[in-house]
Amino acid sequence: MVNGFAAPARRVLLVSTNYAPEQAGIGPYAAQLAEHWAARDGWEVHVMAGMPHYPAWRTDPAWRGVWRATEVRGGVHVHRRRHTVPARQTAARRALYETSILAHGLLAPPRLAGRPDVVVAQLPSLAGGVLAARLARAAGVPFVPVVQDLMGAAAAQSGIRGGDRAASLAAGIERRVLASAALVGVIHDSFTARVTALGVQEARVRTVPNWTHIASPARARAATRARLGWREEETVVLHSGNMGLKQGLEVLIEAARLAPGLRVVLMGEGNQRARLAELAAPLSNVDLLPPAAEADFPDVLAAADALAVTQRASVLDMSVPSKLTSYFAAGRPVLASVAAEGGTAHEVRRSAAGVLVPPEDPAALADAARALAADPARAAALGSAGRAYAAGHLGREAGLARLTDLLEEALRMRRARPSRARRSARPRPPAAHGAARGEGAAA
Repeated sequence: MVNGFAAPARRVLLVSTNYAPEQAGIGPYAAQLAEHWAARDGWEVHVMAGMPHYPAWRTDPAWRGVWRATEVRGGVHVHRRRHTVPARQTAARRALYETSILAHGLLAPPRLAGRPDVVVAQLPSLAGGVLAARLARAAGVPFVPVVQDLMGAAAAQSGIRGGDRAASLAAGIERRVLASAALVGVIHDSFTARVTALGVQEARVRTVPNWTHIASPARARAATRARLGWREEETVVLHSGNMGLKQGLEVLIEAARLAPGLRVVLMGEGNQRARLAELAAPLSNVDLLPPAAEADFPDVLAAADALAVTQRASVLDMSVPSKLTSYFAAGRPVLASVAAEGGTAHEVRRSAAGVLVPPEDPAALADAARALAADPARAAALGSAGRAYAAGHLGREAGLARLTDLLEEALRMRRARPSRARRSARPRPPAAHGAARGEGAAA
């Protein structure tokens, strides 16, 4: 009992820079996971998050000027801390972004009614990983990172100025963060080699794939196309999500230039949006749309003829873009302009839901789109395979259950192997008692 109230069966702290109301990237997964845990009997869930800013890389107007905030959202206690948001990506600006997240988190950790039982972090945020590891160490509880991506490899391949130096620094930080973990979750098997190369024993790695987090399309496809101004006779290739350097979306604009019969639609936000709009301005068959509303998103995806995922040729990315799970659920063929050895290509082949073309090859991309348009039966078969793959392998309940099992396994390991501090049962200094009540800094 604490202050006359029964202690929760589990008190979980999730550190995720990205969180709802963000609709793209890691945010929806973090929110659905936290709300799933909060719905369990007796569980108390806290999230330490940044201010909503992704994928536009602009702080949401509703949160501008806010330094700290706590809200209860979907049964979850969400603690937000202000940080810088770089409008343009350079190594220095990204470092400032991460440093501000870490500094504010250490200065003002979330106030909890008691010690957490476990601290979970969503990577690739370096600051989130460091912060979560420190909070776990201060509380003497297991730390469990879930690797959605690794910043070291991403920085080296991003094309941003200073990327090589940033990659070396990021990899060193990731090595230290992962070394302190009880268990490490990875969203795809292809990540296992990368985290073991950072010093994690393979026996401590668990695969916990992302899930399809959108609803099924609800409206007639023809009605959605008419509303969006897409003619039935034209082939629409849609890219949804972040418009960053890594995506290399110029390939889609060049494909539209080569194939005037295609309509290329770029839907989303990102730090390259203005440049892409400038490149697309002379072309009447390229549209840039804002992100669709959450309720409308599944219908917009399903209204396209093909759904594009692209990466720059220099990117050998073993991660799987979050958009891919939504693409599969939409039941439309995937057109993947990516490295053949990467995680995206692996998932497209495994699902049998799309066509692979070389990255940064607009002619190959245009040819593949026209071939799909000329063979409706094949396009329908690819789309059906994606939907079946999503239903059979990317179900939400199964994905959430795997992450819950990961958390529980880490707690069982702690009970089986009590820490040296617990075995010696030495008295804790007064500052640590304050931290256990959420009253002290976690640094």
